[in-house]
Amino acid sequence: MSKVPFIPENAPFDAAQRIWLNGFLAGLFAHHAAGKEPAAGASATAVTPLLILFGSQTGTAEALARRFASEAGRRGFQSRVVDAASAATAVEWSTESQLLIVTSTYGDGEVPDNARIFWSWLQTESAKALAHVRYAVLGLGDSNYEHFCAAGRIIDERLEAVGATRACARGECDVDYESAAKQWFETALRAFGAESPDRSNSSESTRSVATSGTSHSPDRPEAYSRIKPFPARLLSNQKLNGGSSDKEVRHVELSLESSGLIYQAGDSLGVRPTNCSDLVRDLLEALKCDGEEGVTGPGSQEVSLRKALSDSYDITKPSKELLQAAASDSPILRELLEPVRKEDLKQWLWGREVIDILAAAPNFRPPPSDFISLLKPLAPRLYSISSSPKAHVNEVHLTVRIVRHETHGRGRKGVCSTFLADRAQDPVSVPVFVQSAHGFRLPAANDVPIIMVGPGTGVAPFRGFLHERQAMGAQGRNWLFFGEQRAASNFYYRDEFEAMVGSGLLTRLSTAFSRDQADKVYVQNRMLEEASTLWEWLEEGAHFYVCGDALRMAKDVEAALHCVIKTAGGRSGEAAQAYVDKMRADQRYQRDVY
Repeated sequence: MSKVPFIPENAPFDAAQRIWLNGFLAGLFAHHAAGKEPAAGASATAVTPLLILFGSQTGTAEALARRFASEAGRRGFQSRVVDAASAATAVEWSTESQLLIVTSTYGDGEVPDNARIFWSWLQTESAKALAHVRYAVLGLGDSNYEHFCAAGRIIDERLEAVGATRACARGECDVDYESAAKQWFETALRAFGAESPDRSNSSESTRSVATSGTSHSPDRPEAYSRIKPFPARLLSNQKLNGGSSDKEVRHVELSLESSGLIYQAGDSLGVRPTNCSDLVRDLLEALKCDGEEGVTGPGSQEVSLRKALSDSYDITKPSKELLQAAASDSPILRELLEPVRKEDLKQWLWGREVIDILAAAPNFRPPPSDFISLLKPLAPRLYSISSSPKAHVNEVHLTVRIVRHETHGRGRKGVCSTFLADRAQDPVSVPVFVQSAHGFRLPAANDVPIIMVGPGTGVAPFRGFLHERQAMGAQGRNWLFFGEQRAASNFYYRDEFEAMVGSGLLTRLSTAFSRDQADKVYVQNRMLEEASTLWEWLEEGAHFYVCGDALRMAKDVEAALHCVIKTAGGRSGEAAQAYVDKMRADQRYQRDVY
């Protein structure tokens, strides 16, 4: 089967030009694949158009959108995948009739970075250009968070408000989204007029076009993926912080040899952990089970209760279903589940795990199979990759903060971080997959300057960026803002970064160690101190990157960025916002936040 040609992301075109060129190439390819040119006055084979838009922070929604496009192509659609970042300006909405949106939610119920301009455009009068469009929205989220699938909800409601017609009910998927997303998509396709599977032809490569810079090859599926992770061999597991630190941060190296997995600097690595054996043991004791009881695990396979609790289910964060079931034997849970006690429930749950729910309901001991059905699947964790494939061939590196603390009289452990620190020792393999992040990339031109803000383990992708630029011999200047608590114990990769300063690779290194002086200093404070130089770099076309905490740090950094533009650039507040929006639209402002 032939592939659809495409304009790569690093080609010297902007987003709108790439979209137009990809559409043009797709049309040429369709005629070529048919073996003839269309006769004068003849129309192309009638197919149903379907525009698929994605809003994606980590790449999950984007990958799902591309899979949807592939399936839609097999079901009678001429499908196109477009990054929401360019949708407002690069799509000719008068020619579109059907729209499917896949979007994640991040932070405090916000739309992903790449969808922010589209969301702003949706709230203008111009969005009435969508009034004739039939649409469907799928939201991805995590039900452990208050604003579950909020981005999908507000986009769905706004499309209805501007006059567009909802083709089917909005879908909402939790972290274990595969089955639910597939079921919703089948409903959406039927609503959009899909051919039945047995009547669809196999030439979907002439119908499905990826227009945001990456080809999709459903005929050559990746051997290892989120569904089937690669068992990577642990190469190194080193502690990065000094002994006086109250944090534990580790540098983890894994082998990708023989995996076929390919990543780029800026991507994330998905890790499928197992649960702590001590917590599994305590949970079995609380359930009064020996662990050998048979239960139906994922994929309808019969497994022991112990194995299911170890490998397949989340035994830390209690699900809503578990809370509701346990409330029958717990007065405190019954009270906290009252709608007016929402905030009280959130505070009570902080630091509590599944085993604490059993303690709060001492007579609630369902049969093993019923108990398993009340748990959420154990989801993979994503970590920003801290290496470059050009500098570290067949390897991938991670920078991981290990979570350990005590609450309510029990020691608590981060599931995946302690899996990597304690349980993933040789010869235990680490199940991994690559999560592409097309919205977090180095500039295509090697001479473009970059500014990187990465406090704590947020420095991870920037280590990868610097190693990448070093391996490529890039001439662009590099500026890193790094912050932590104390220089003596928390300056991760200090020797590497200082050597890069000495070699000239790292043009500027600005550090902020909050506990090394009476007044706390953070990376955003250093940005303001360096405002005039920072503004000069921005005016010279520097790309600006942020990685780390979305709720606090990333917001403070963005506020500092606005302040730099206003003070050093002499812009008004409105002009500063427009400047940042333009940076975002030009992909000069990119964030990897969580």
